[in-house]
Amino acid sequence: MQVTSELLHGKLKEFFGFDSFKGPQEEIIQHLIQGNNTFVLMPTGGGKSLCYQLPALVMPGTAIVISPLIALMKNQVDAIRGFVANKDGIAHFLNSSLNKAQIQEVKEDLLSGTTKLLYVAPESLTKEENIQLLKQITISFYAVDEAHCISEWGHDFRPEYRKIHPIVNEIGAAPIIALTATATPKVQSDIQKNLGMTDARVFKSSFNRENLYYEVRPKINTEREIIKFIKNNSGKSGIIYCLSRKKVEELAELLNVNGIKALPYHAGLDAATRASNQDKFLMEEVDVIVATIAFGMGIDKPDVRFVIHYNIPKSLEGYYQETGRAGRDGGEGQCIAFYSYKDIQKLEKFMQNKPLAEQEIGKQLLNDTVAYAESNLCRRKTLLNYFGEVYQQENCGNCDNCLYPKKQFEGKEFIATVIELITSMKENFKADHLANILGGEANSIIKSYNHHHLDLFGVNPNKNSRFWLAIIRQAIVLQLLHKDVEKYGLVTVTQKGLDFYKNPYSVLLTEDREFVDTEDDDETVSSGSAKHHGGGGDETLLAMLKEVRHSLSKRLHLPPFVIFSDPSLEDMSIMYPITLEELKNCQGVGEGKAKKFGKEFIQLISKYVEENEIMRPTDFVVKSVVNKSLNKVYIIQSIDRQLPLDEIADAKNMELEEVYDELEAIVNSGTRINIDYYIRQIIDEDKVNDIYDYFKEEAATDSITDAMKALGPDYTEEEVRLIRIKFLSELGN
Repeated sequence: MQVTSELLHGKLKEFFGFDSFKGPQEEIIQHLIQGNNTFVLMPTGGGKSLCYQLPALVMPGTAIVISPLIALMKNQVDAIRGFVANKDGIAHFLNSSLNKAQIQEVKEDLLSGTTKLLYVAPESLTKEENIQLLKQITISFYAVDEAHCISEWGHDFRPEYRKIHPIVNEIGAAPIIALTATATPKVQSDIQKNLGMTDARVFKSSFNRENLYYEVRPKINTEREIIKFIKNNSGKSGIIYCLSRKKVEELAELLNVNGIKALPYHAGLDAATRASNQDKFLMEEVDVIVATIAFGMGIDKPDVRFVIHYNIPKSLEGYYQETGRAGRDGGEGQCIAFYSYKDIQKLEKFMQNKPLAEQEIGKQLLNDTVAYAESNLCRRKTLLNYFGEVYQQENCGNCDNCLYPKKQFEGKEFIATVIELITSMKENFKADHLANILGGEANSIIKSYNHHHLDLFGVNPNKNSRFWLAIIRQAIVLQLLHKDVEKYGLVTVTQKGLDFYKNPYSVLLTEDREFVDTEDDDETVSSGSAKHHGGGGDETLLAMLKEVRHSLSKRLHLPPFVIFSDPSLEDMSIMYPITLEELKNCQGVGEGKAKKFGKEFIQLISKYVEENEIMRPTDFVVKSVVNKSLNKVYIIQSIDRQLPLDEIADAKNMELEEVYDELEAIVNSGTRINIDYYIRQIIDEDKVNDIYDYFKEEAATDSITDAMKALGPDYTEEEVRLIRIKFLSELGN
């Protein structure tokens, strides 16, 4: 079929109201109309949907659009009906949400030739009655949206997508257009093979979204940081992604308590609630949606101004897809991810029951995410490199690493050493194995290959495996090394790398960022990790507060962290509290602590504020959720009744670890509790005394990690946490 450019432009204006096509849209549409298989790689906001909607409206027959999400179908159908006046039958969807009468209406419109676009889920496509129905109509083409779902290397793998090709053959052949906003070269070839369209012409737009700002922050005081960020961006639309449904519910509730209009969205909500919450977000009745990754595929809201990841995603493809929902109108889009290696370990745990090959794929995708989060390279450069695109500029000027660059160092010798190691070994190995050899880490795998006897083992006593891993990652981005995705991430030297080895030249590299894990939940950040706090407080006041704490600790014979932790002091240096009531708004300061230790601190702050004529921020206080405080009340009452902690956890449907988190928050805020009855049941008295003495005599901070290092391997993290709770309760409250 031939369609003139004039006719296409006319229809574009008539249906969609646009005067001109965006990027390669017209070329894609012409290619499809001429009956050819077409593969479209276009970032979110690039105008993918138009590439199949417009040809469907001008070609004879009905286009079958295979799409993974019911909510998305409803959106798209509503949109098309809005473009074409008085013809609701022009677009339909066929899925499990329809009743018998609605299904009958769809069938009649299809058989009469009224319907130009029919959206189906892959599961609906496999039903025998639907196959028989579609055999009776003329099909203009098949559009496979979110095509990355076909590949297990893609971030939303859906096994049903694998069945599309045989079913299409059964219904009747027609051209196929596959579309996705994210696909690495590996995923791209998977899609083409699986849909039997290796002959398809590939239209690939640049994955660079200039208007998006990328930042990765350490996971410290996350909830407080999020509330602060949203209040600073008041009235703007945003999405927050969390790993679990539970966290989605909790965070949405916390935001509402703090005056932010937010709703949850996850697969555990019934369809009507999900649709209603999504509509309220689209209609701007709420500002923020807190969601699992079930939300947002194809959500056509152009003015999402921020996307926050409470948990780092399972893959960089997922991350790119989700951040891509910001700034689709070309306006500002802030993408903030909170990163802690603990989240990565949680994701690894989820994979343990999966088949081995799937675990290998999952681990490799996670490693790429870790590399992105911890790297000091330009974030844009790293992302585009992942999608097989070379970003030429040195500094994008719109990510945290480019705006606040870290010190660089000469990397020529280090890269040469890595290349020397790889070329000296017969087999290829993964990046972490190579880094462990160079860093001198003789673990069991290294020993099994006898690699601890290599000349380059522990080649530089001042550089650990973490340092070498950063070198390897940057050499991959510089294309001196190659990571073979097909072979689970084995690293080889490229021709460019071999040339570099023969004639080395200057290469400036940066060290990875150090992310120290917070052992505690948001409410009680251990002072051991405080140096990684976002800071931003009054440095002069902070130093003075530490002086007061120091003299008080000497006078009372208490470790400084028992009085107030570093994050508590940092909060004081930001919020300038001058009454005991205000002091309680600083994190880790409850009524008990404020009364017991607060007087000297507020006197100092009061004087300092007056002398320096400081304007105090009185409005920023994070309110806590009522049922969280109900949990606290229940826990305190249960401890008074000497109930075992595991029974308390079961009664409240909590993990035992969550009960420990609550207990830490309780004692840190100044309430005294006695858990001796429980400790006696599960920990030897000698151990109790050893751990208690460590915190009393030796500890510089209340960090569990430091305690575990000092005490040695005979003590578990659980034991140390329980005794720390006992210690802080007895001495601090």
